[in-house]
Amino acid sequence: MNETLQVEILLVEDNPDDLEMELLTLREMKVANHVQIARDGVEALDFIFCRGPYAGRKIENSPKVVLLDLKLPKVDGLEVLRAIKDDPRTQSIPVVVLTSSKEQSDVVESYKLGVNSYIVKPVDFEQFTEAIKKLGLYWLLLNQPPQM
Repeated sequence: MNETLQVEILLVEDNPDDLEMELLTLREMKVANHVQIARDGVEALDFIFCRGPYAGRKIENSPKVVLLDLKLPKVDGLEVLRAIKDDPRTQSIPVVVLTSSKEQSDVVESYKLGVNSYIVKPVDFEQFTEAIKKLGLYWLLLNQPPQM
């Protein structure tokens, strides 16, 4: 399959247990032809902006959706969100915050920065996998992004 036509999710998650559940659910749904994992904010920004180990990428080949945790090492999720939404080349990439933070200040700041959706990770395994399935179906199959 042509790399530019592949479904691509940037999954930004530092918790290995949550990452494993998210990947398992996305693969089980067969909606993820390609999932790129970033385990901290710096790696996420490097991928999005084609820097460092991702310098060979083209910024036009952006992911269809970014699933972004907020509490990340190196650079937190709000800074990653700000960088994505502040740059005209990347601001149309849908970003879904998927976090354990119920802090109202995080919700408000995320929306001020342009997040497309804010989801608090359910604690229950079945609810968590169901939430990931719904996210995948909506953002990858139903959502109609602008053509770049």
